[in-house]
Amino acid sequence: MSDIIKSAREIALEKIEKLGGASEDEKLRWKYVPEGEKIAARYLREDSNLATELSKFEEKARKYVIAGAQDILIRNINLPRNDAAKKANKKAMEGLKTLKTDKVAAENLFSRIRRVFEHYVTQGEQQRKQAYESLKIDFAAKIQQAMRQQLGIDTAMKIDVERQPQFQEEWRRLQAQLDLQYIKLLDEYKKELAELP
Repeated sequence: MSDIIKSAREIALEKIEKLGGASEDEKLRWKYVPEGEKIAARYLREDSNLATELSKFEEKARKYVIAGAQDILIRNINLPRNDAAKKANKKAMEGLKTLKTDKVAAENLFSRIRRVFEHYVTQGEQQRKQAYESLKIDFAAKIQQAMRQQLGIDTAMKIDVERQPQFQEEWRRLQAQLDLQYIKLLDEYKKELAELP
């Protein structure tokens, strides 16, 4: 039975062999990019030393290891929604600084990313609070109006709109909309970062 089940990698390798085989470059990429991804994941989790880990690979493999590690580190830069995200961002940027050869350009990008983070935490937080309060007031008014229409009377009943599933859903949608402007800018910077040597 185990002879019948093949991994996606095995199937891909068989297809390539039928097409004439993979180039040396492609084989190195397939072998070492996942190694770089593992190194970056370990670095983010356990605080291993990236430079030491990279030095274990020979020169022709190192660029693929770096590519894999870089991809994971860049993916771990996200909006600073909580302290864990802030720590992960800092660690990912420190790791990328180790990997990049153009350290000045990388630091310039990191400065722009930090400004986005700062704006998100200060003005963005203020925007989210205002939007939340506005949504709460609007939602309460809609519920009062619906009750007036259904019951035919004006009720002074206090309703906790924040516990209403529709309110929570609407708030998540609004929050995602507010975060989108930051995410788009952050994605642009992450793309630039990926292209840096």
